[in-house]
Amino acid sequence: MVVTWNRRDLLAESLAALRAQTLPPARIVVVDNASTDGTADLLEREHADLETVRLSRNTGGAGGFAAGMERALTFEPDLLWLLDDDTVPTPTAAERLVGAWSTYPSGRSGSPGRRPAVLASRVVWTDGRDHPMNTPRARPGATASERAAAERAGCVPIRSASFVSLMCDADVVRERGLPIADYFLWNDDFEYSTRLLRGRVGLYVRDSLVEHRTRTFGSTDADPGERFFFEVRNKVWLFTRSPGLSPTEKVLYAGSTGRRWARTFARSQDRRTLVRGLARGLVVGATTRPRSNGAVLREAGWSPHAGVAEDHPSSREPEPFSLLLAVWRRDDPGFLREAFVSSVHEQTRRPDQVVLVQDGPVPDGLAATLADLVAHSPVPVEHVKLARNVGLGPALDQGLAACAHEIVARMDADDVSLPTRFEKQVPLVEAGADIVGSGLVEFGSSVDDVVGHRTPPTDPDVIRRVIAFRDPFNHPTVVYRRSAVQAAGGYTDMALMEDYLLFARMLDAGARPANLAEPLVCYRVGAGAYARRGGRRLLRSELAVQRRFRQLGITTRRQYVRNVVVRGGYRLVPEALRTRAYRALIANRRGRLR
Repeated sequence: MVVTWNRRDLLAESLAALRAQTLPPARIVVVDNASTDGTADLLEREHADLETVRLSRNTGGAGGFAAGMERALTFEPDLLWLLDDDTVPTPTAAERLVGAWSTYPSGRSGSPGRRPAVLASRVVWTDGRDHPMNTPRARPGATASERAAAERAGCVPIRSASFVSLMCDADVVRERGLPIADYFLWNDDFEYSTRLLRGRVGLYVRDSLVEHRTRTFGSTDADPGERFFFEVRNKVWLFTRSPGLSPTEKVLYAGSTGRRWARTFARSQDRRTLVRGLARGLVVGATTRPRSNGAVLREAGWSPHAGVAEDHPSSREPEPFSLLLAVWRRDDPGFLREAFVSSVHEQTRRPDQVVLVQDGPVPDGLAATLADLVAHSPVPVEHVKLARNVGLGPALDQGLAACAHEIVARMDADDVSLPTRFEKQVPLVEAGADIVGSGLVEFGSSVDDVVGHRTPPTDPDVIRRVIAFRDPFNHPTVVYRRSAVQAAGGYTDMALMEDYLLFARMLDAGARPANLAEPLVCYRVGAGAYARRGGRRLLRSELAVQRRFRQLGITTRRQYVRNVVVRGGYRLVPEALRTRAYRALIANRRGRLR
């Protein structure tokens, strides 16, 4: 993936070098950061084998890489290779990085272990000298066994790396998020690579060689001029907000930064500019936090499915869609049949494909029901059978991979869809929304036994605002674009909270939300439903998702504390009190469903 800005000729060389790799990339994604030098014409001519992301304003490296990585994740890669547009890799550069990733040994025995999270190339200038700004240093505190394991792979363990040539494990990217687009200039690659590397392995792969064709042979002590504001602001953000560094590392790196700033001031010919940048950067960095990637990239004209929508330009031509439904051994065969029939046979607008994920072995009765539903379905069914139970999140991720269409509707195996559900929801996705939910009715023994309603917020701004505290979507009701889900990293394995984490990441990444207040799904509330809303297991999941929100920058420290106290406390109150609170605040009683 290459981010470019007004370097058309260098970009052409970089693309030619990528195509000449001995291990060529499966896809090449180019982000045009609002170039004005004819780059757009070059990309138009090269369009045949490129995925192009065009931004309407320059977002800097971090914003460009965030947008491009979102697009790249929709292709479900194992690795993402990030390059600047003035980086020209030698023919074996990618092969050497992938080789180190796939063969890296860990532990005393040298047996393969967890893959490296980050791999960095050796960066040289045009005359062959190692480039000082992009040569990673050995990781402080690396153990003898870690150094030996890296050496066996011909590498050096590192703590950070540069966007000039950085290869990332895609699973780690899905877990820890994308670069912070609001960094704009300075420290974006340091913040991001340390975030990916915390608790993981990073390698400097000396045999992977790239040439960085900068105009001058620069160093980290180069006078930044007016850009010093971004250097200071971003460093304050880094040392106060980034989860990439431990408290001890923040102190050490802050001391190193202070020494470098002193050298910069001593050598500068325009110290007044640096003083202004220092003062403003300290104030802004201490009193603000980076905006979400969605907010930054929306201003630049980007959305997670930009480009995908070009294949389906408007709601005038209906798009096909898939229905995604997961089943496991404890699901009731009768409830499953009711859910399937209501969501397929009885819909006024039927899905074009059903993906039925069987999450591990199931009893004979449930297996017979599954076989009968597949055999008599009026639309094609892809029956995905998993050898073992992996949990809802990972099962849905595998189901998404089997979906043949960009639009995907979710359904649980014990709920009931109303006949006009897809007729009303899918057009909103066709018209530009990335995720659309609806209201739902909670019922007991039958759909006529209404015990409550859940009405979600419908204003997109309200949806974006409240998601830091509560889930504004009813998961069994959602219809979304698969590319927007994949760009946010998929469901991942966050037991009991996988949907909330996914939706928060989607909105943080810029997904366009919508909700219909009208109830379009009937949600079964069986025995123990309110007990499952609390207890230690759900508390552990609640605390885990709140930690992830904080690590991803979705919540502030204050919001994190509030959520832990309020949402965590709710999980621990007695079931009777929790039930009354839930009924009063969320599931308001109404009359019978008609």
